Amino acid sequence: MSTIDRRTCLTVLAACPAALVAGTAWAGPVEVIARSKPSVVAVGRYVPTDNPRFTFRGTGFAVDDGTLVVTNAHVLPDIPAEAVGAYVAVLVRKGAGEAPEVRRASVLQVVRGHDLALLKLEGAPLPPLTLAPTAAIAEGQSIVLMGFPLGGALGFTPVSHRGMISSITPIAAPVASARQLNEAAISRLRQGSFDIYQLDATAYPGNSGGPVLDADSGQVVGVVNSVFVKGSKETALTDPSGISYALPVRLVAELLRQGR
Repeated sequence: MSTIDRRTCLTVLAACPAALVAGTAWAGPVEVIARSKPSVVAVGRYVPTDNPRFTFRGTGFAVDDGTLVVTNAHVLPDIPAEAVGAYVAVLVRKGAGEAPEVRRASVLQVVRGHDLALLKLEGAPLPPLTLAPTAAIAEGQSIVLMGFPLGGALGFTPVSHRGMISSITPIAAPVASARQLNEAAISRLRQGSFDIYQLDATAYPGNSGGPVLDADSGQVVGVVNSVFVKGSKETALTDPSGISYALPVRLVAELLRQGR
């Protein structure tokens, strides 16, 4: 290889994302979406005598060995705070034209301060998604978020939305609604502040717990969450923001370490 060729290659590598330099294929959103869909599941409650039998609560996605599923803690169906050991239902997508399969999953870990939960899926493993290195995540990064917007109203096939990480900013942990924000709750939220990703993409009811993927590599950079409240924004008490947020992937890595 000539000196000019070497310089050209080094220039190209310097401009590439860290994930690409590390060996991850540059796939692009079309391939990322196709490859990631089998890893995304619907989480809820299954009662054979109910109509419908499956009550949808939110989205989750497979990681690690393919039997571990990450979702939001608030997605878990009405189970007590000591949720570890409880069971939830998971809808697993099958082939085109086939009905999704209902599987049972046990709750391994719940971190309510970060609104995250780790489930252990029964049966064969799913294709796991790969977690992105935290150092490779930056504002302006193109992302794809996946989940089940509006739940079963649109069917249980994962839907994708494209956007970018518009801001990485300190923010407090979520609550279910603004009505729960009393003085004591706000104090606890401020003590537990951590960085959050503000997304230039719209997440709908049902997207909670779904993966936020790097649009080029397909690696998980975050987890879609419901509306968050900034401790520094007093107006959030009376006028909550509808901006979409995601939990950073480093919290998912911590969840996996604690759940093992």
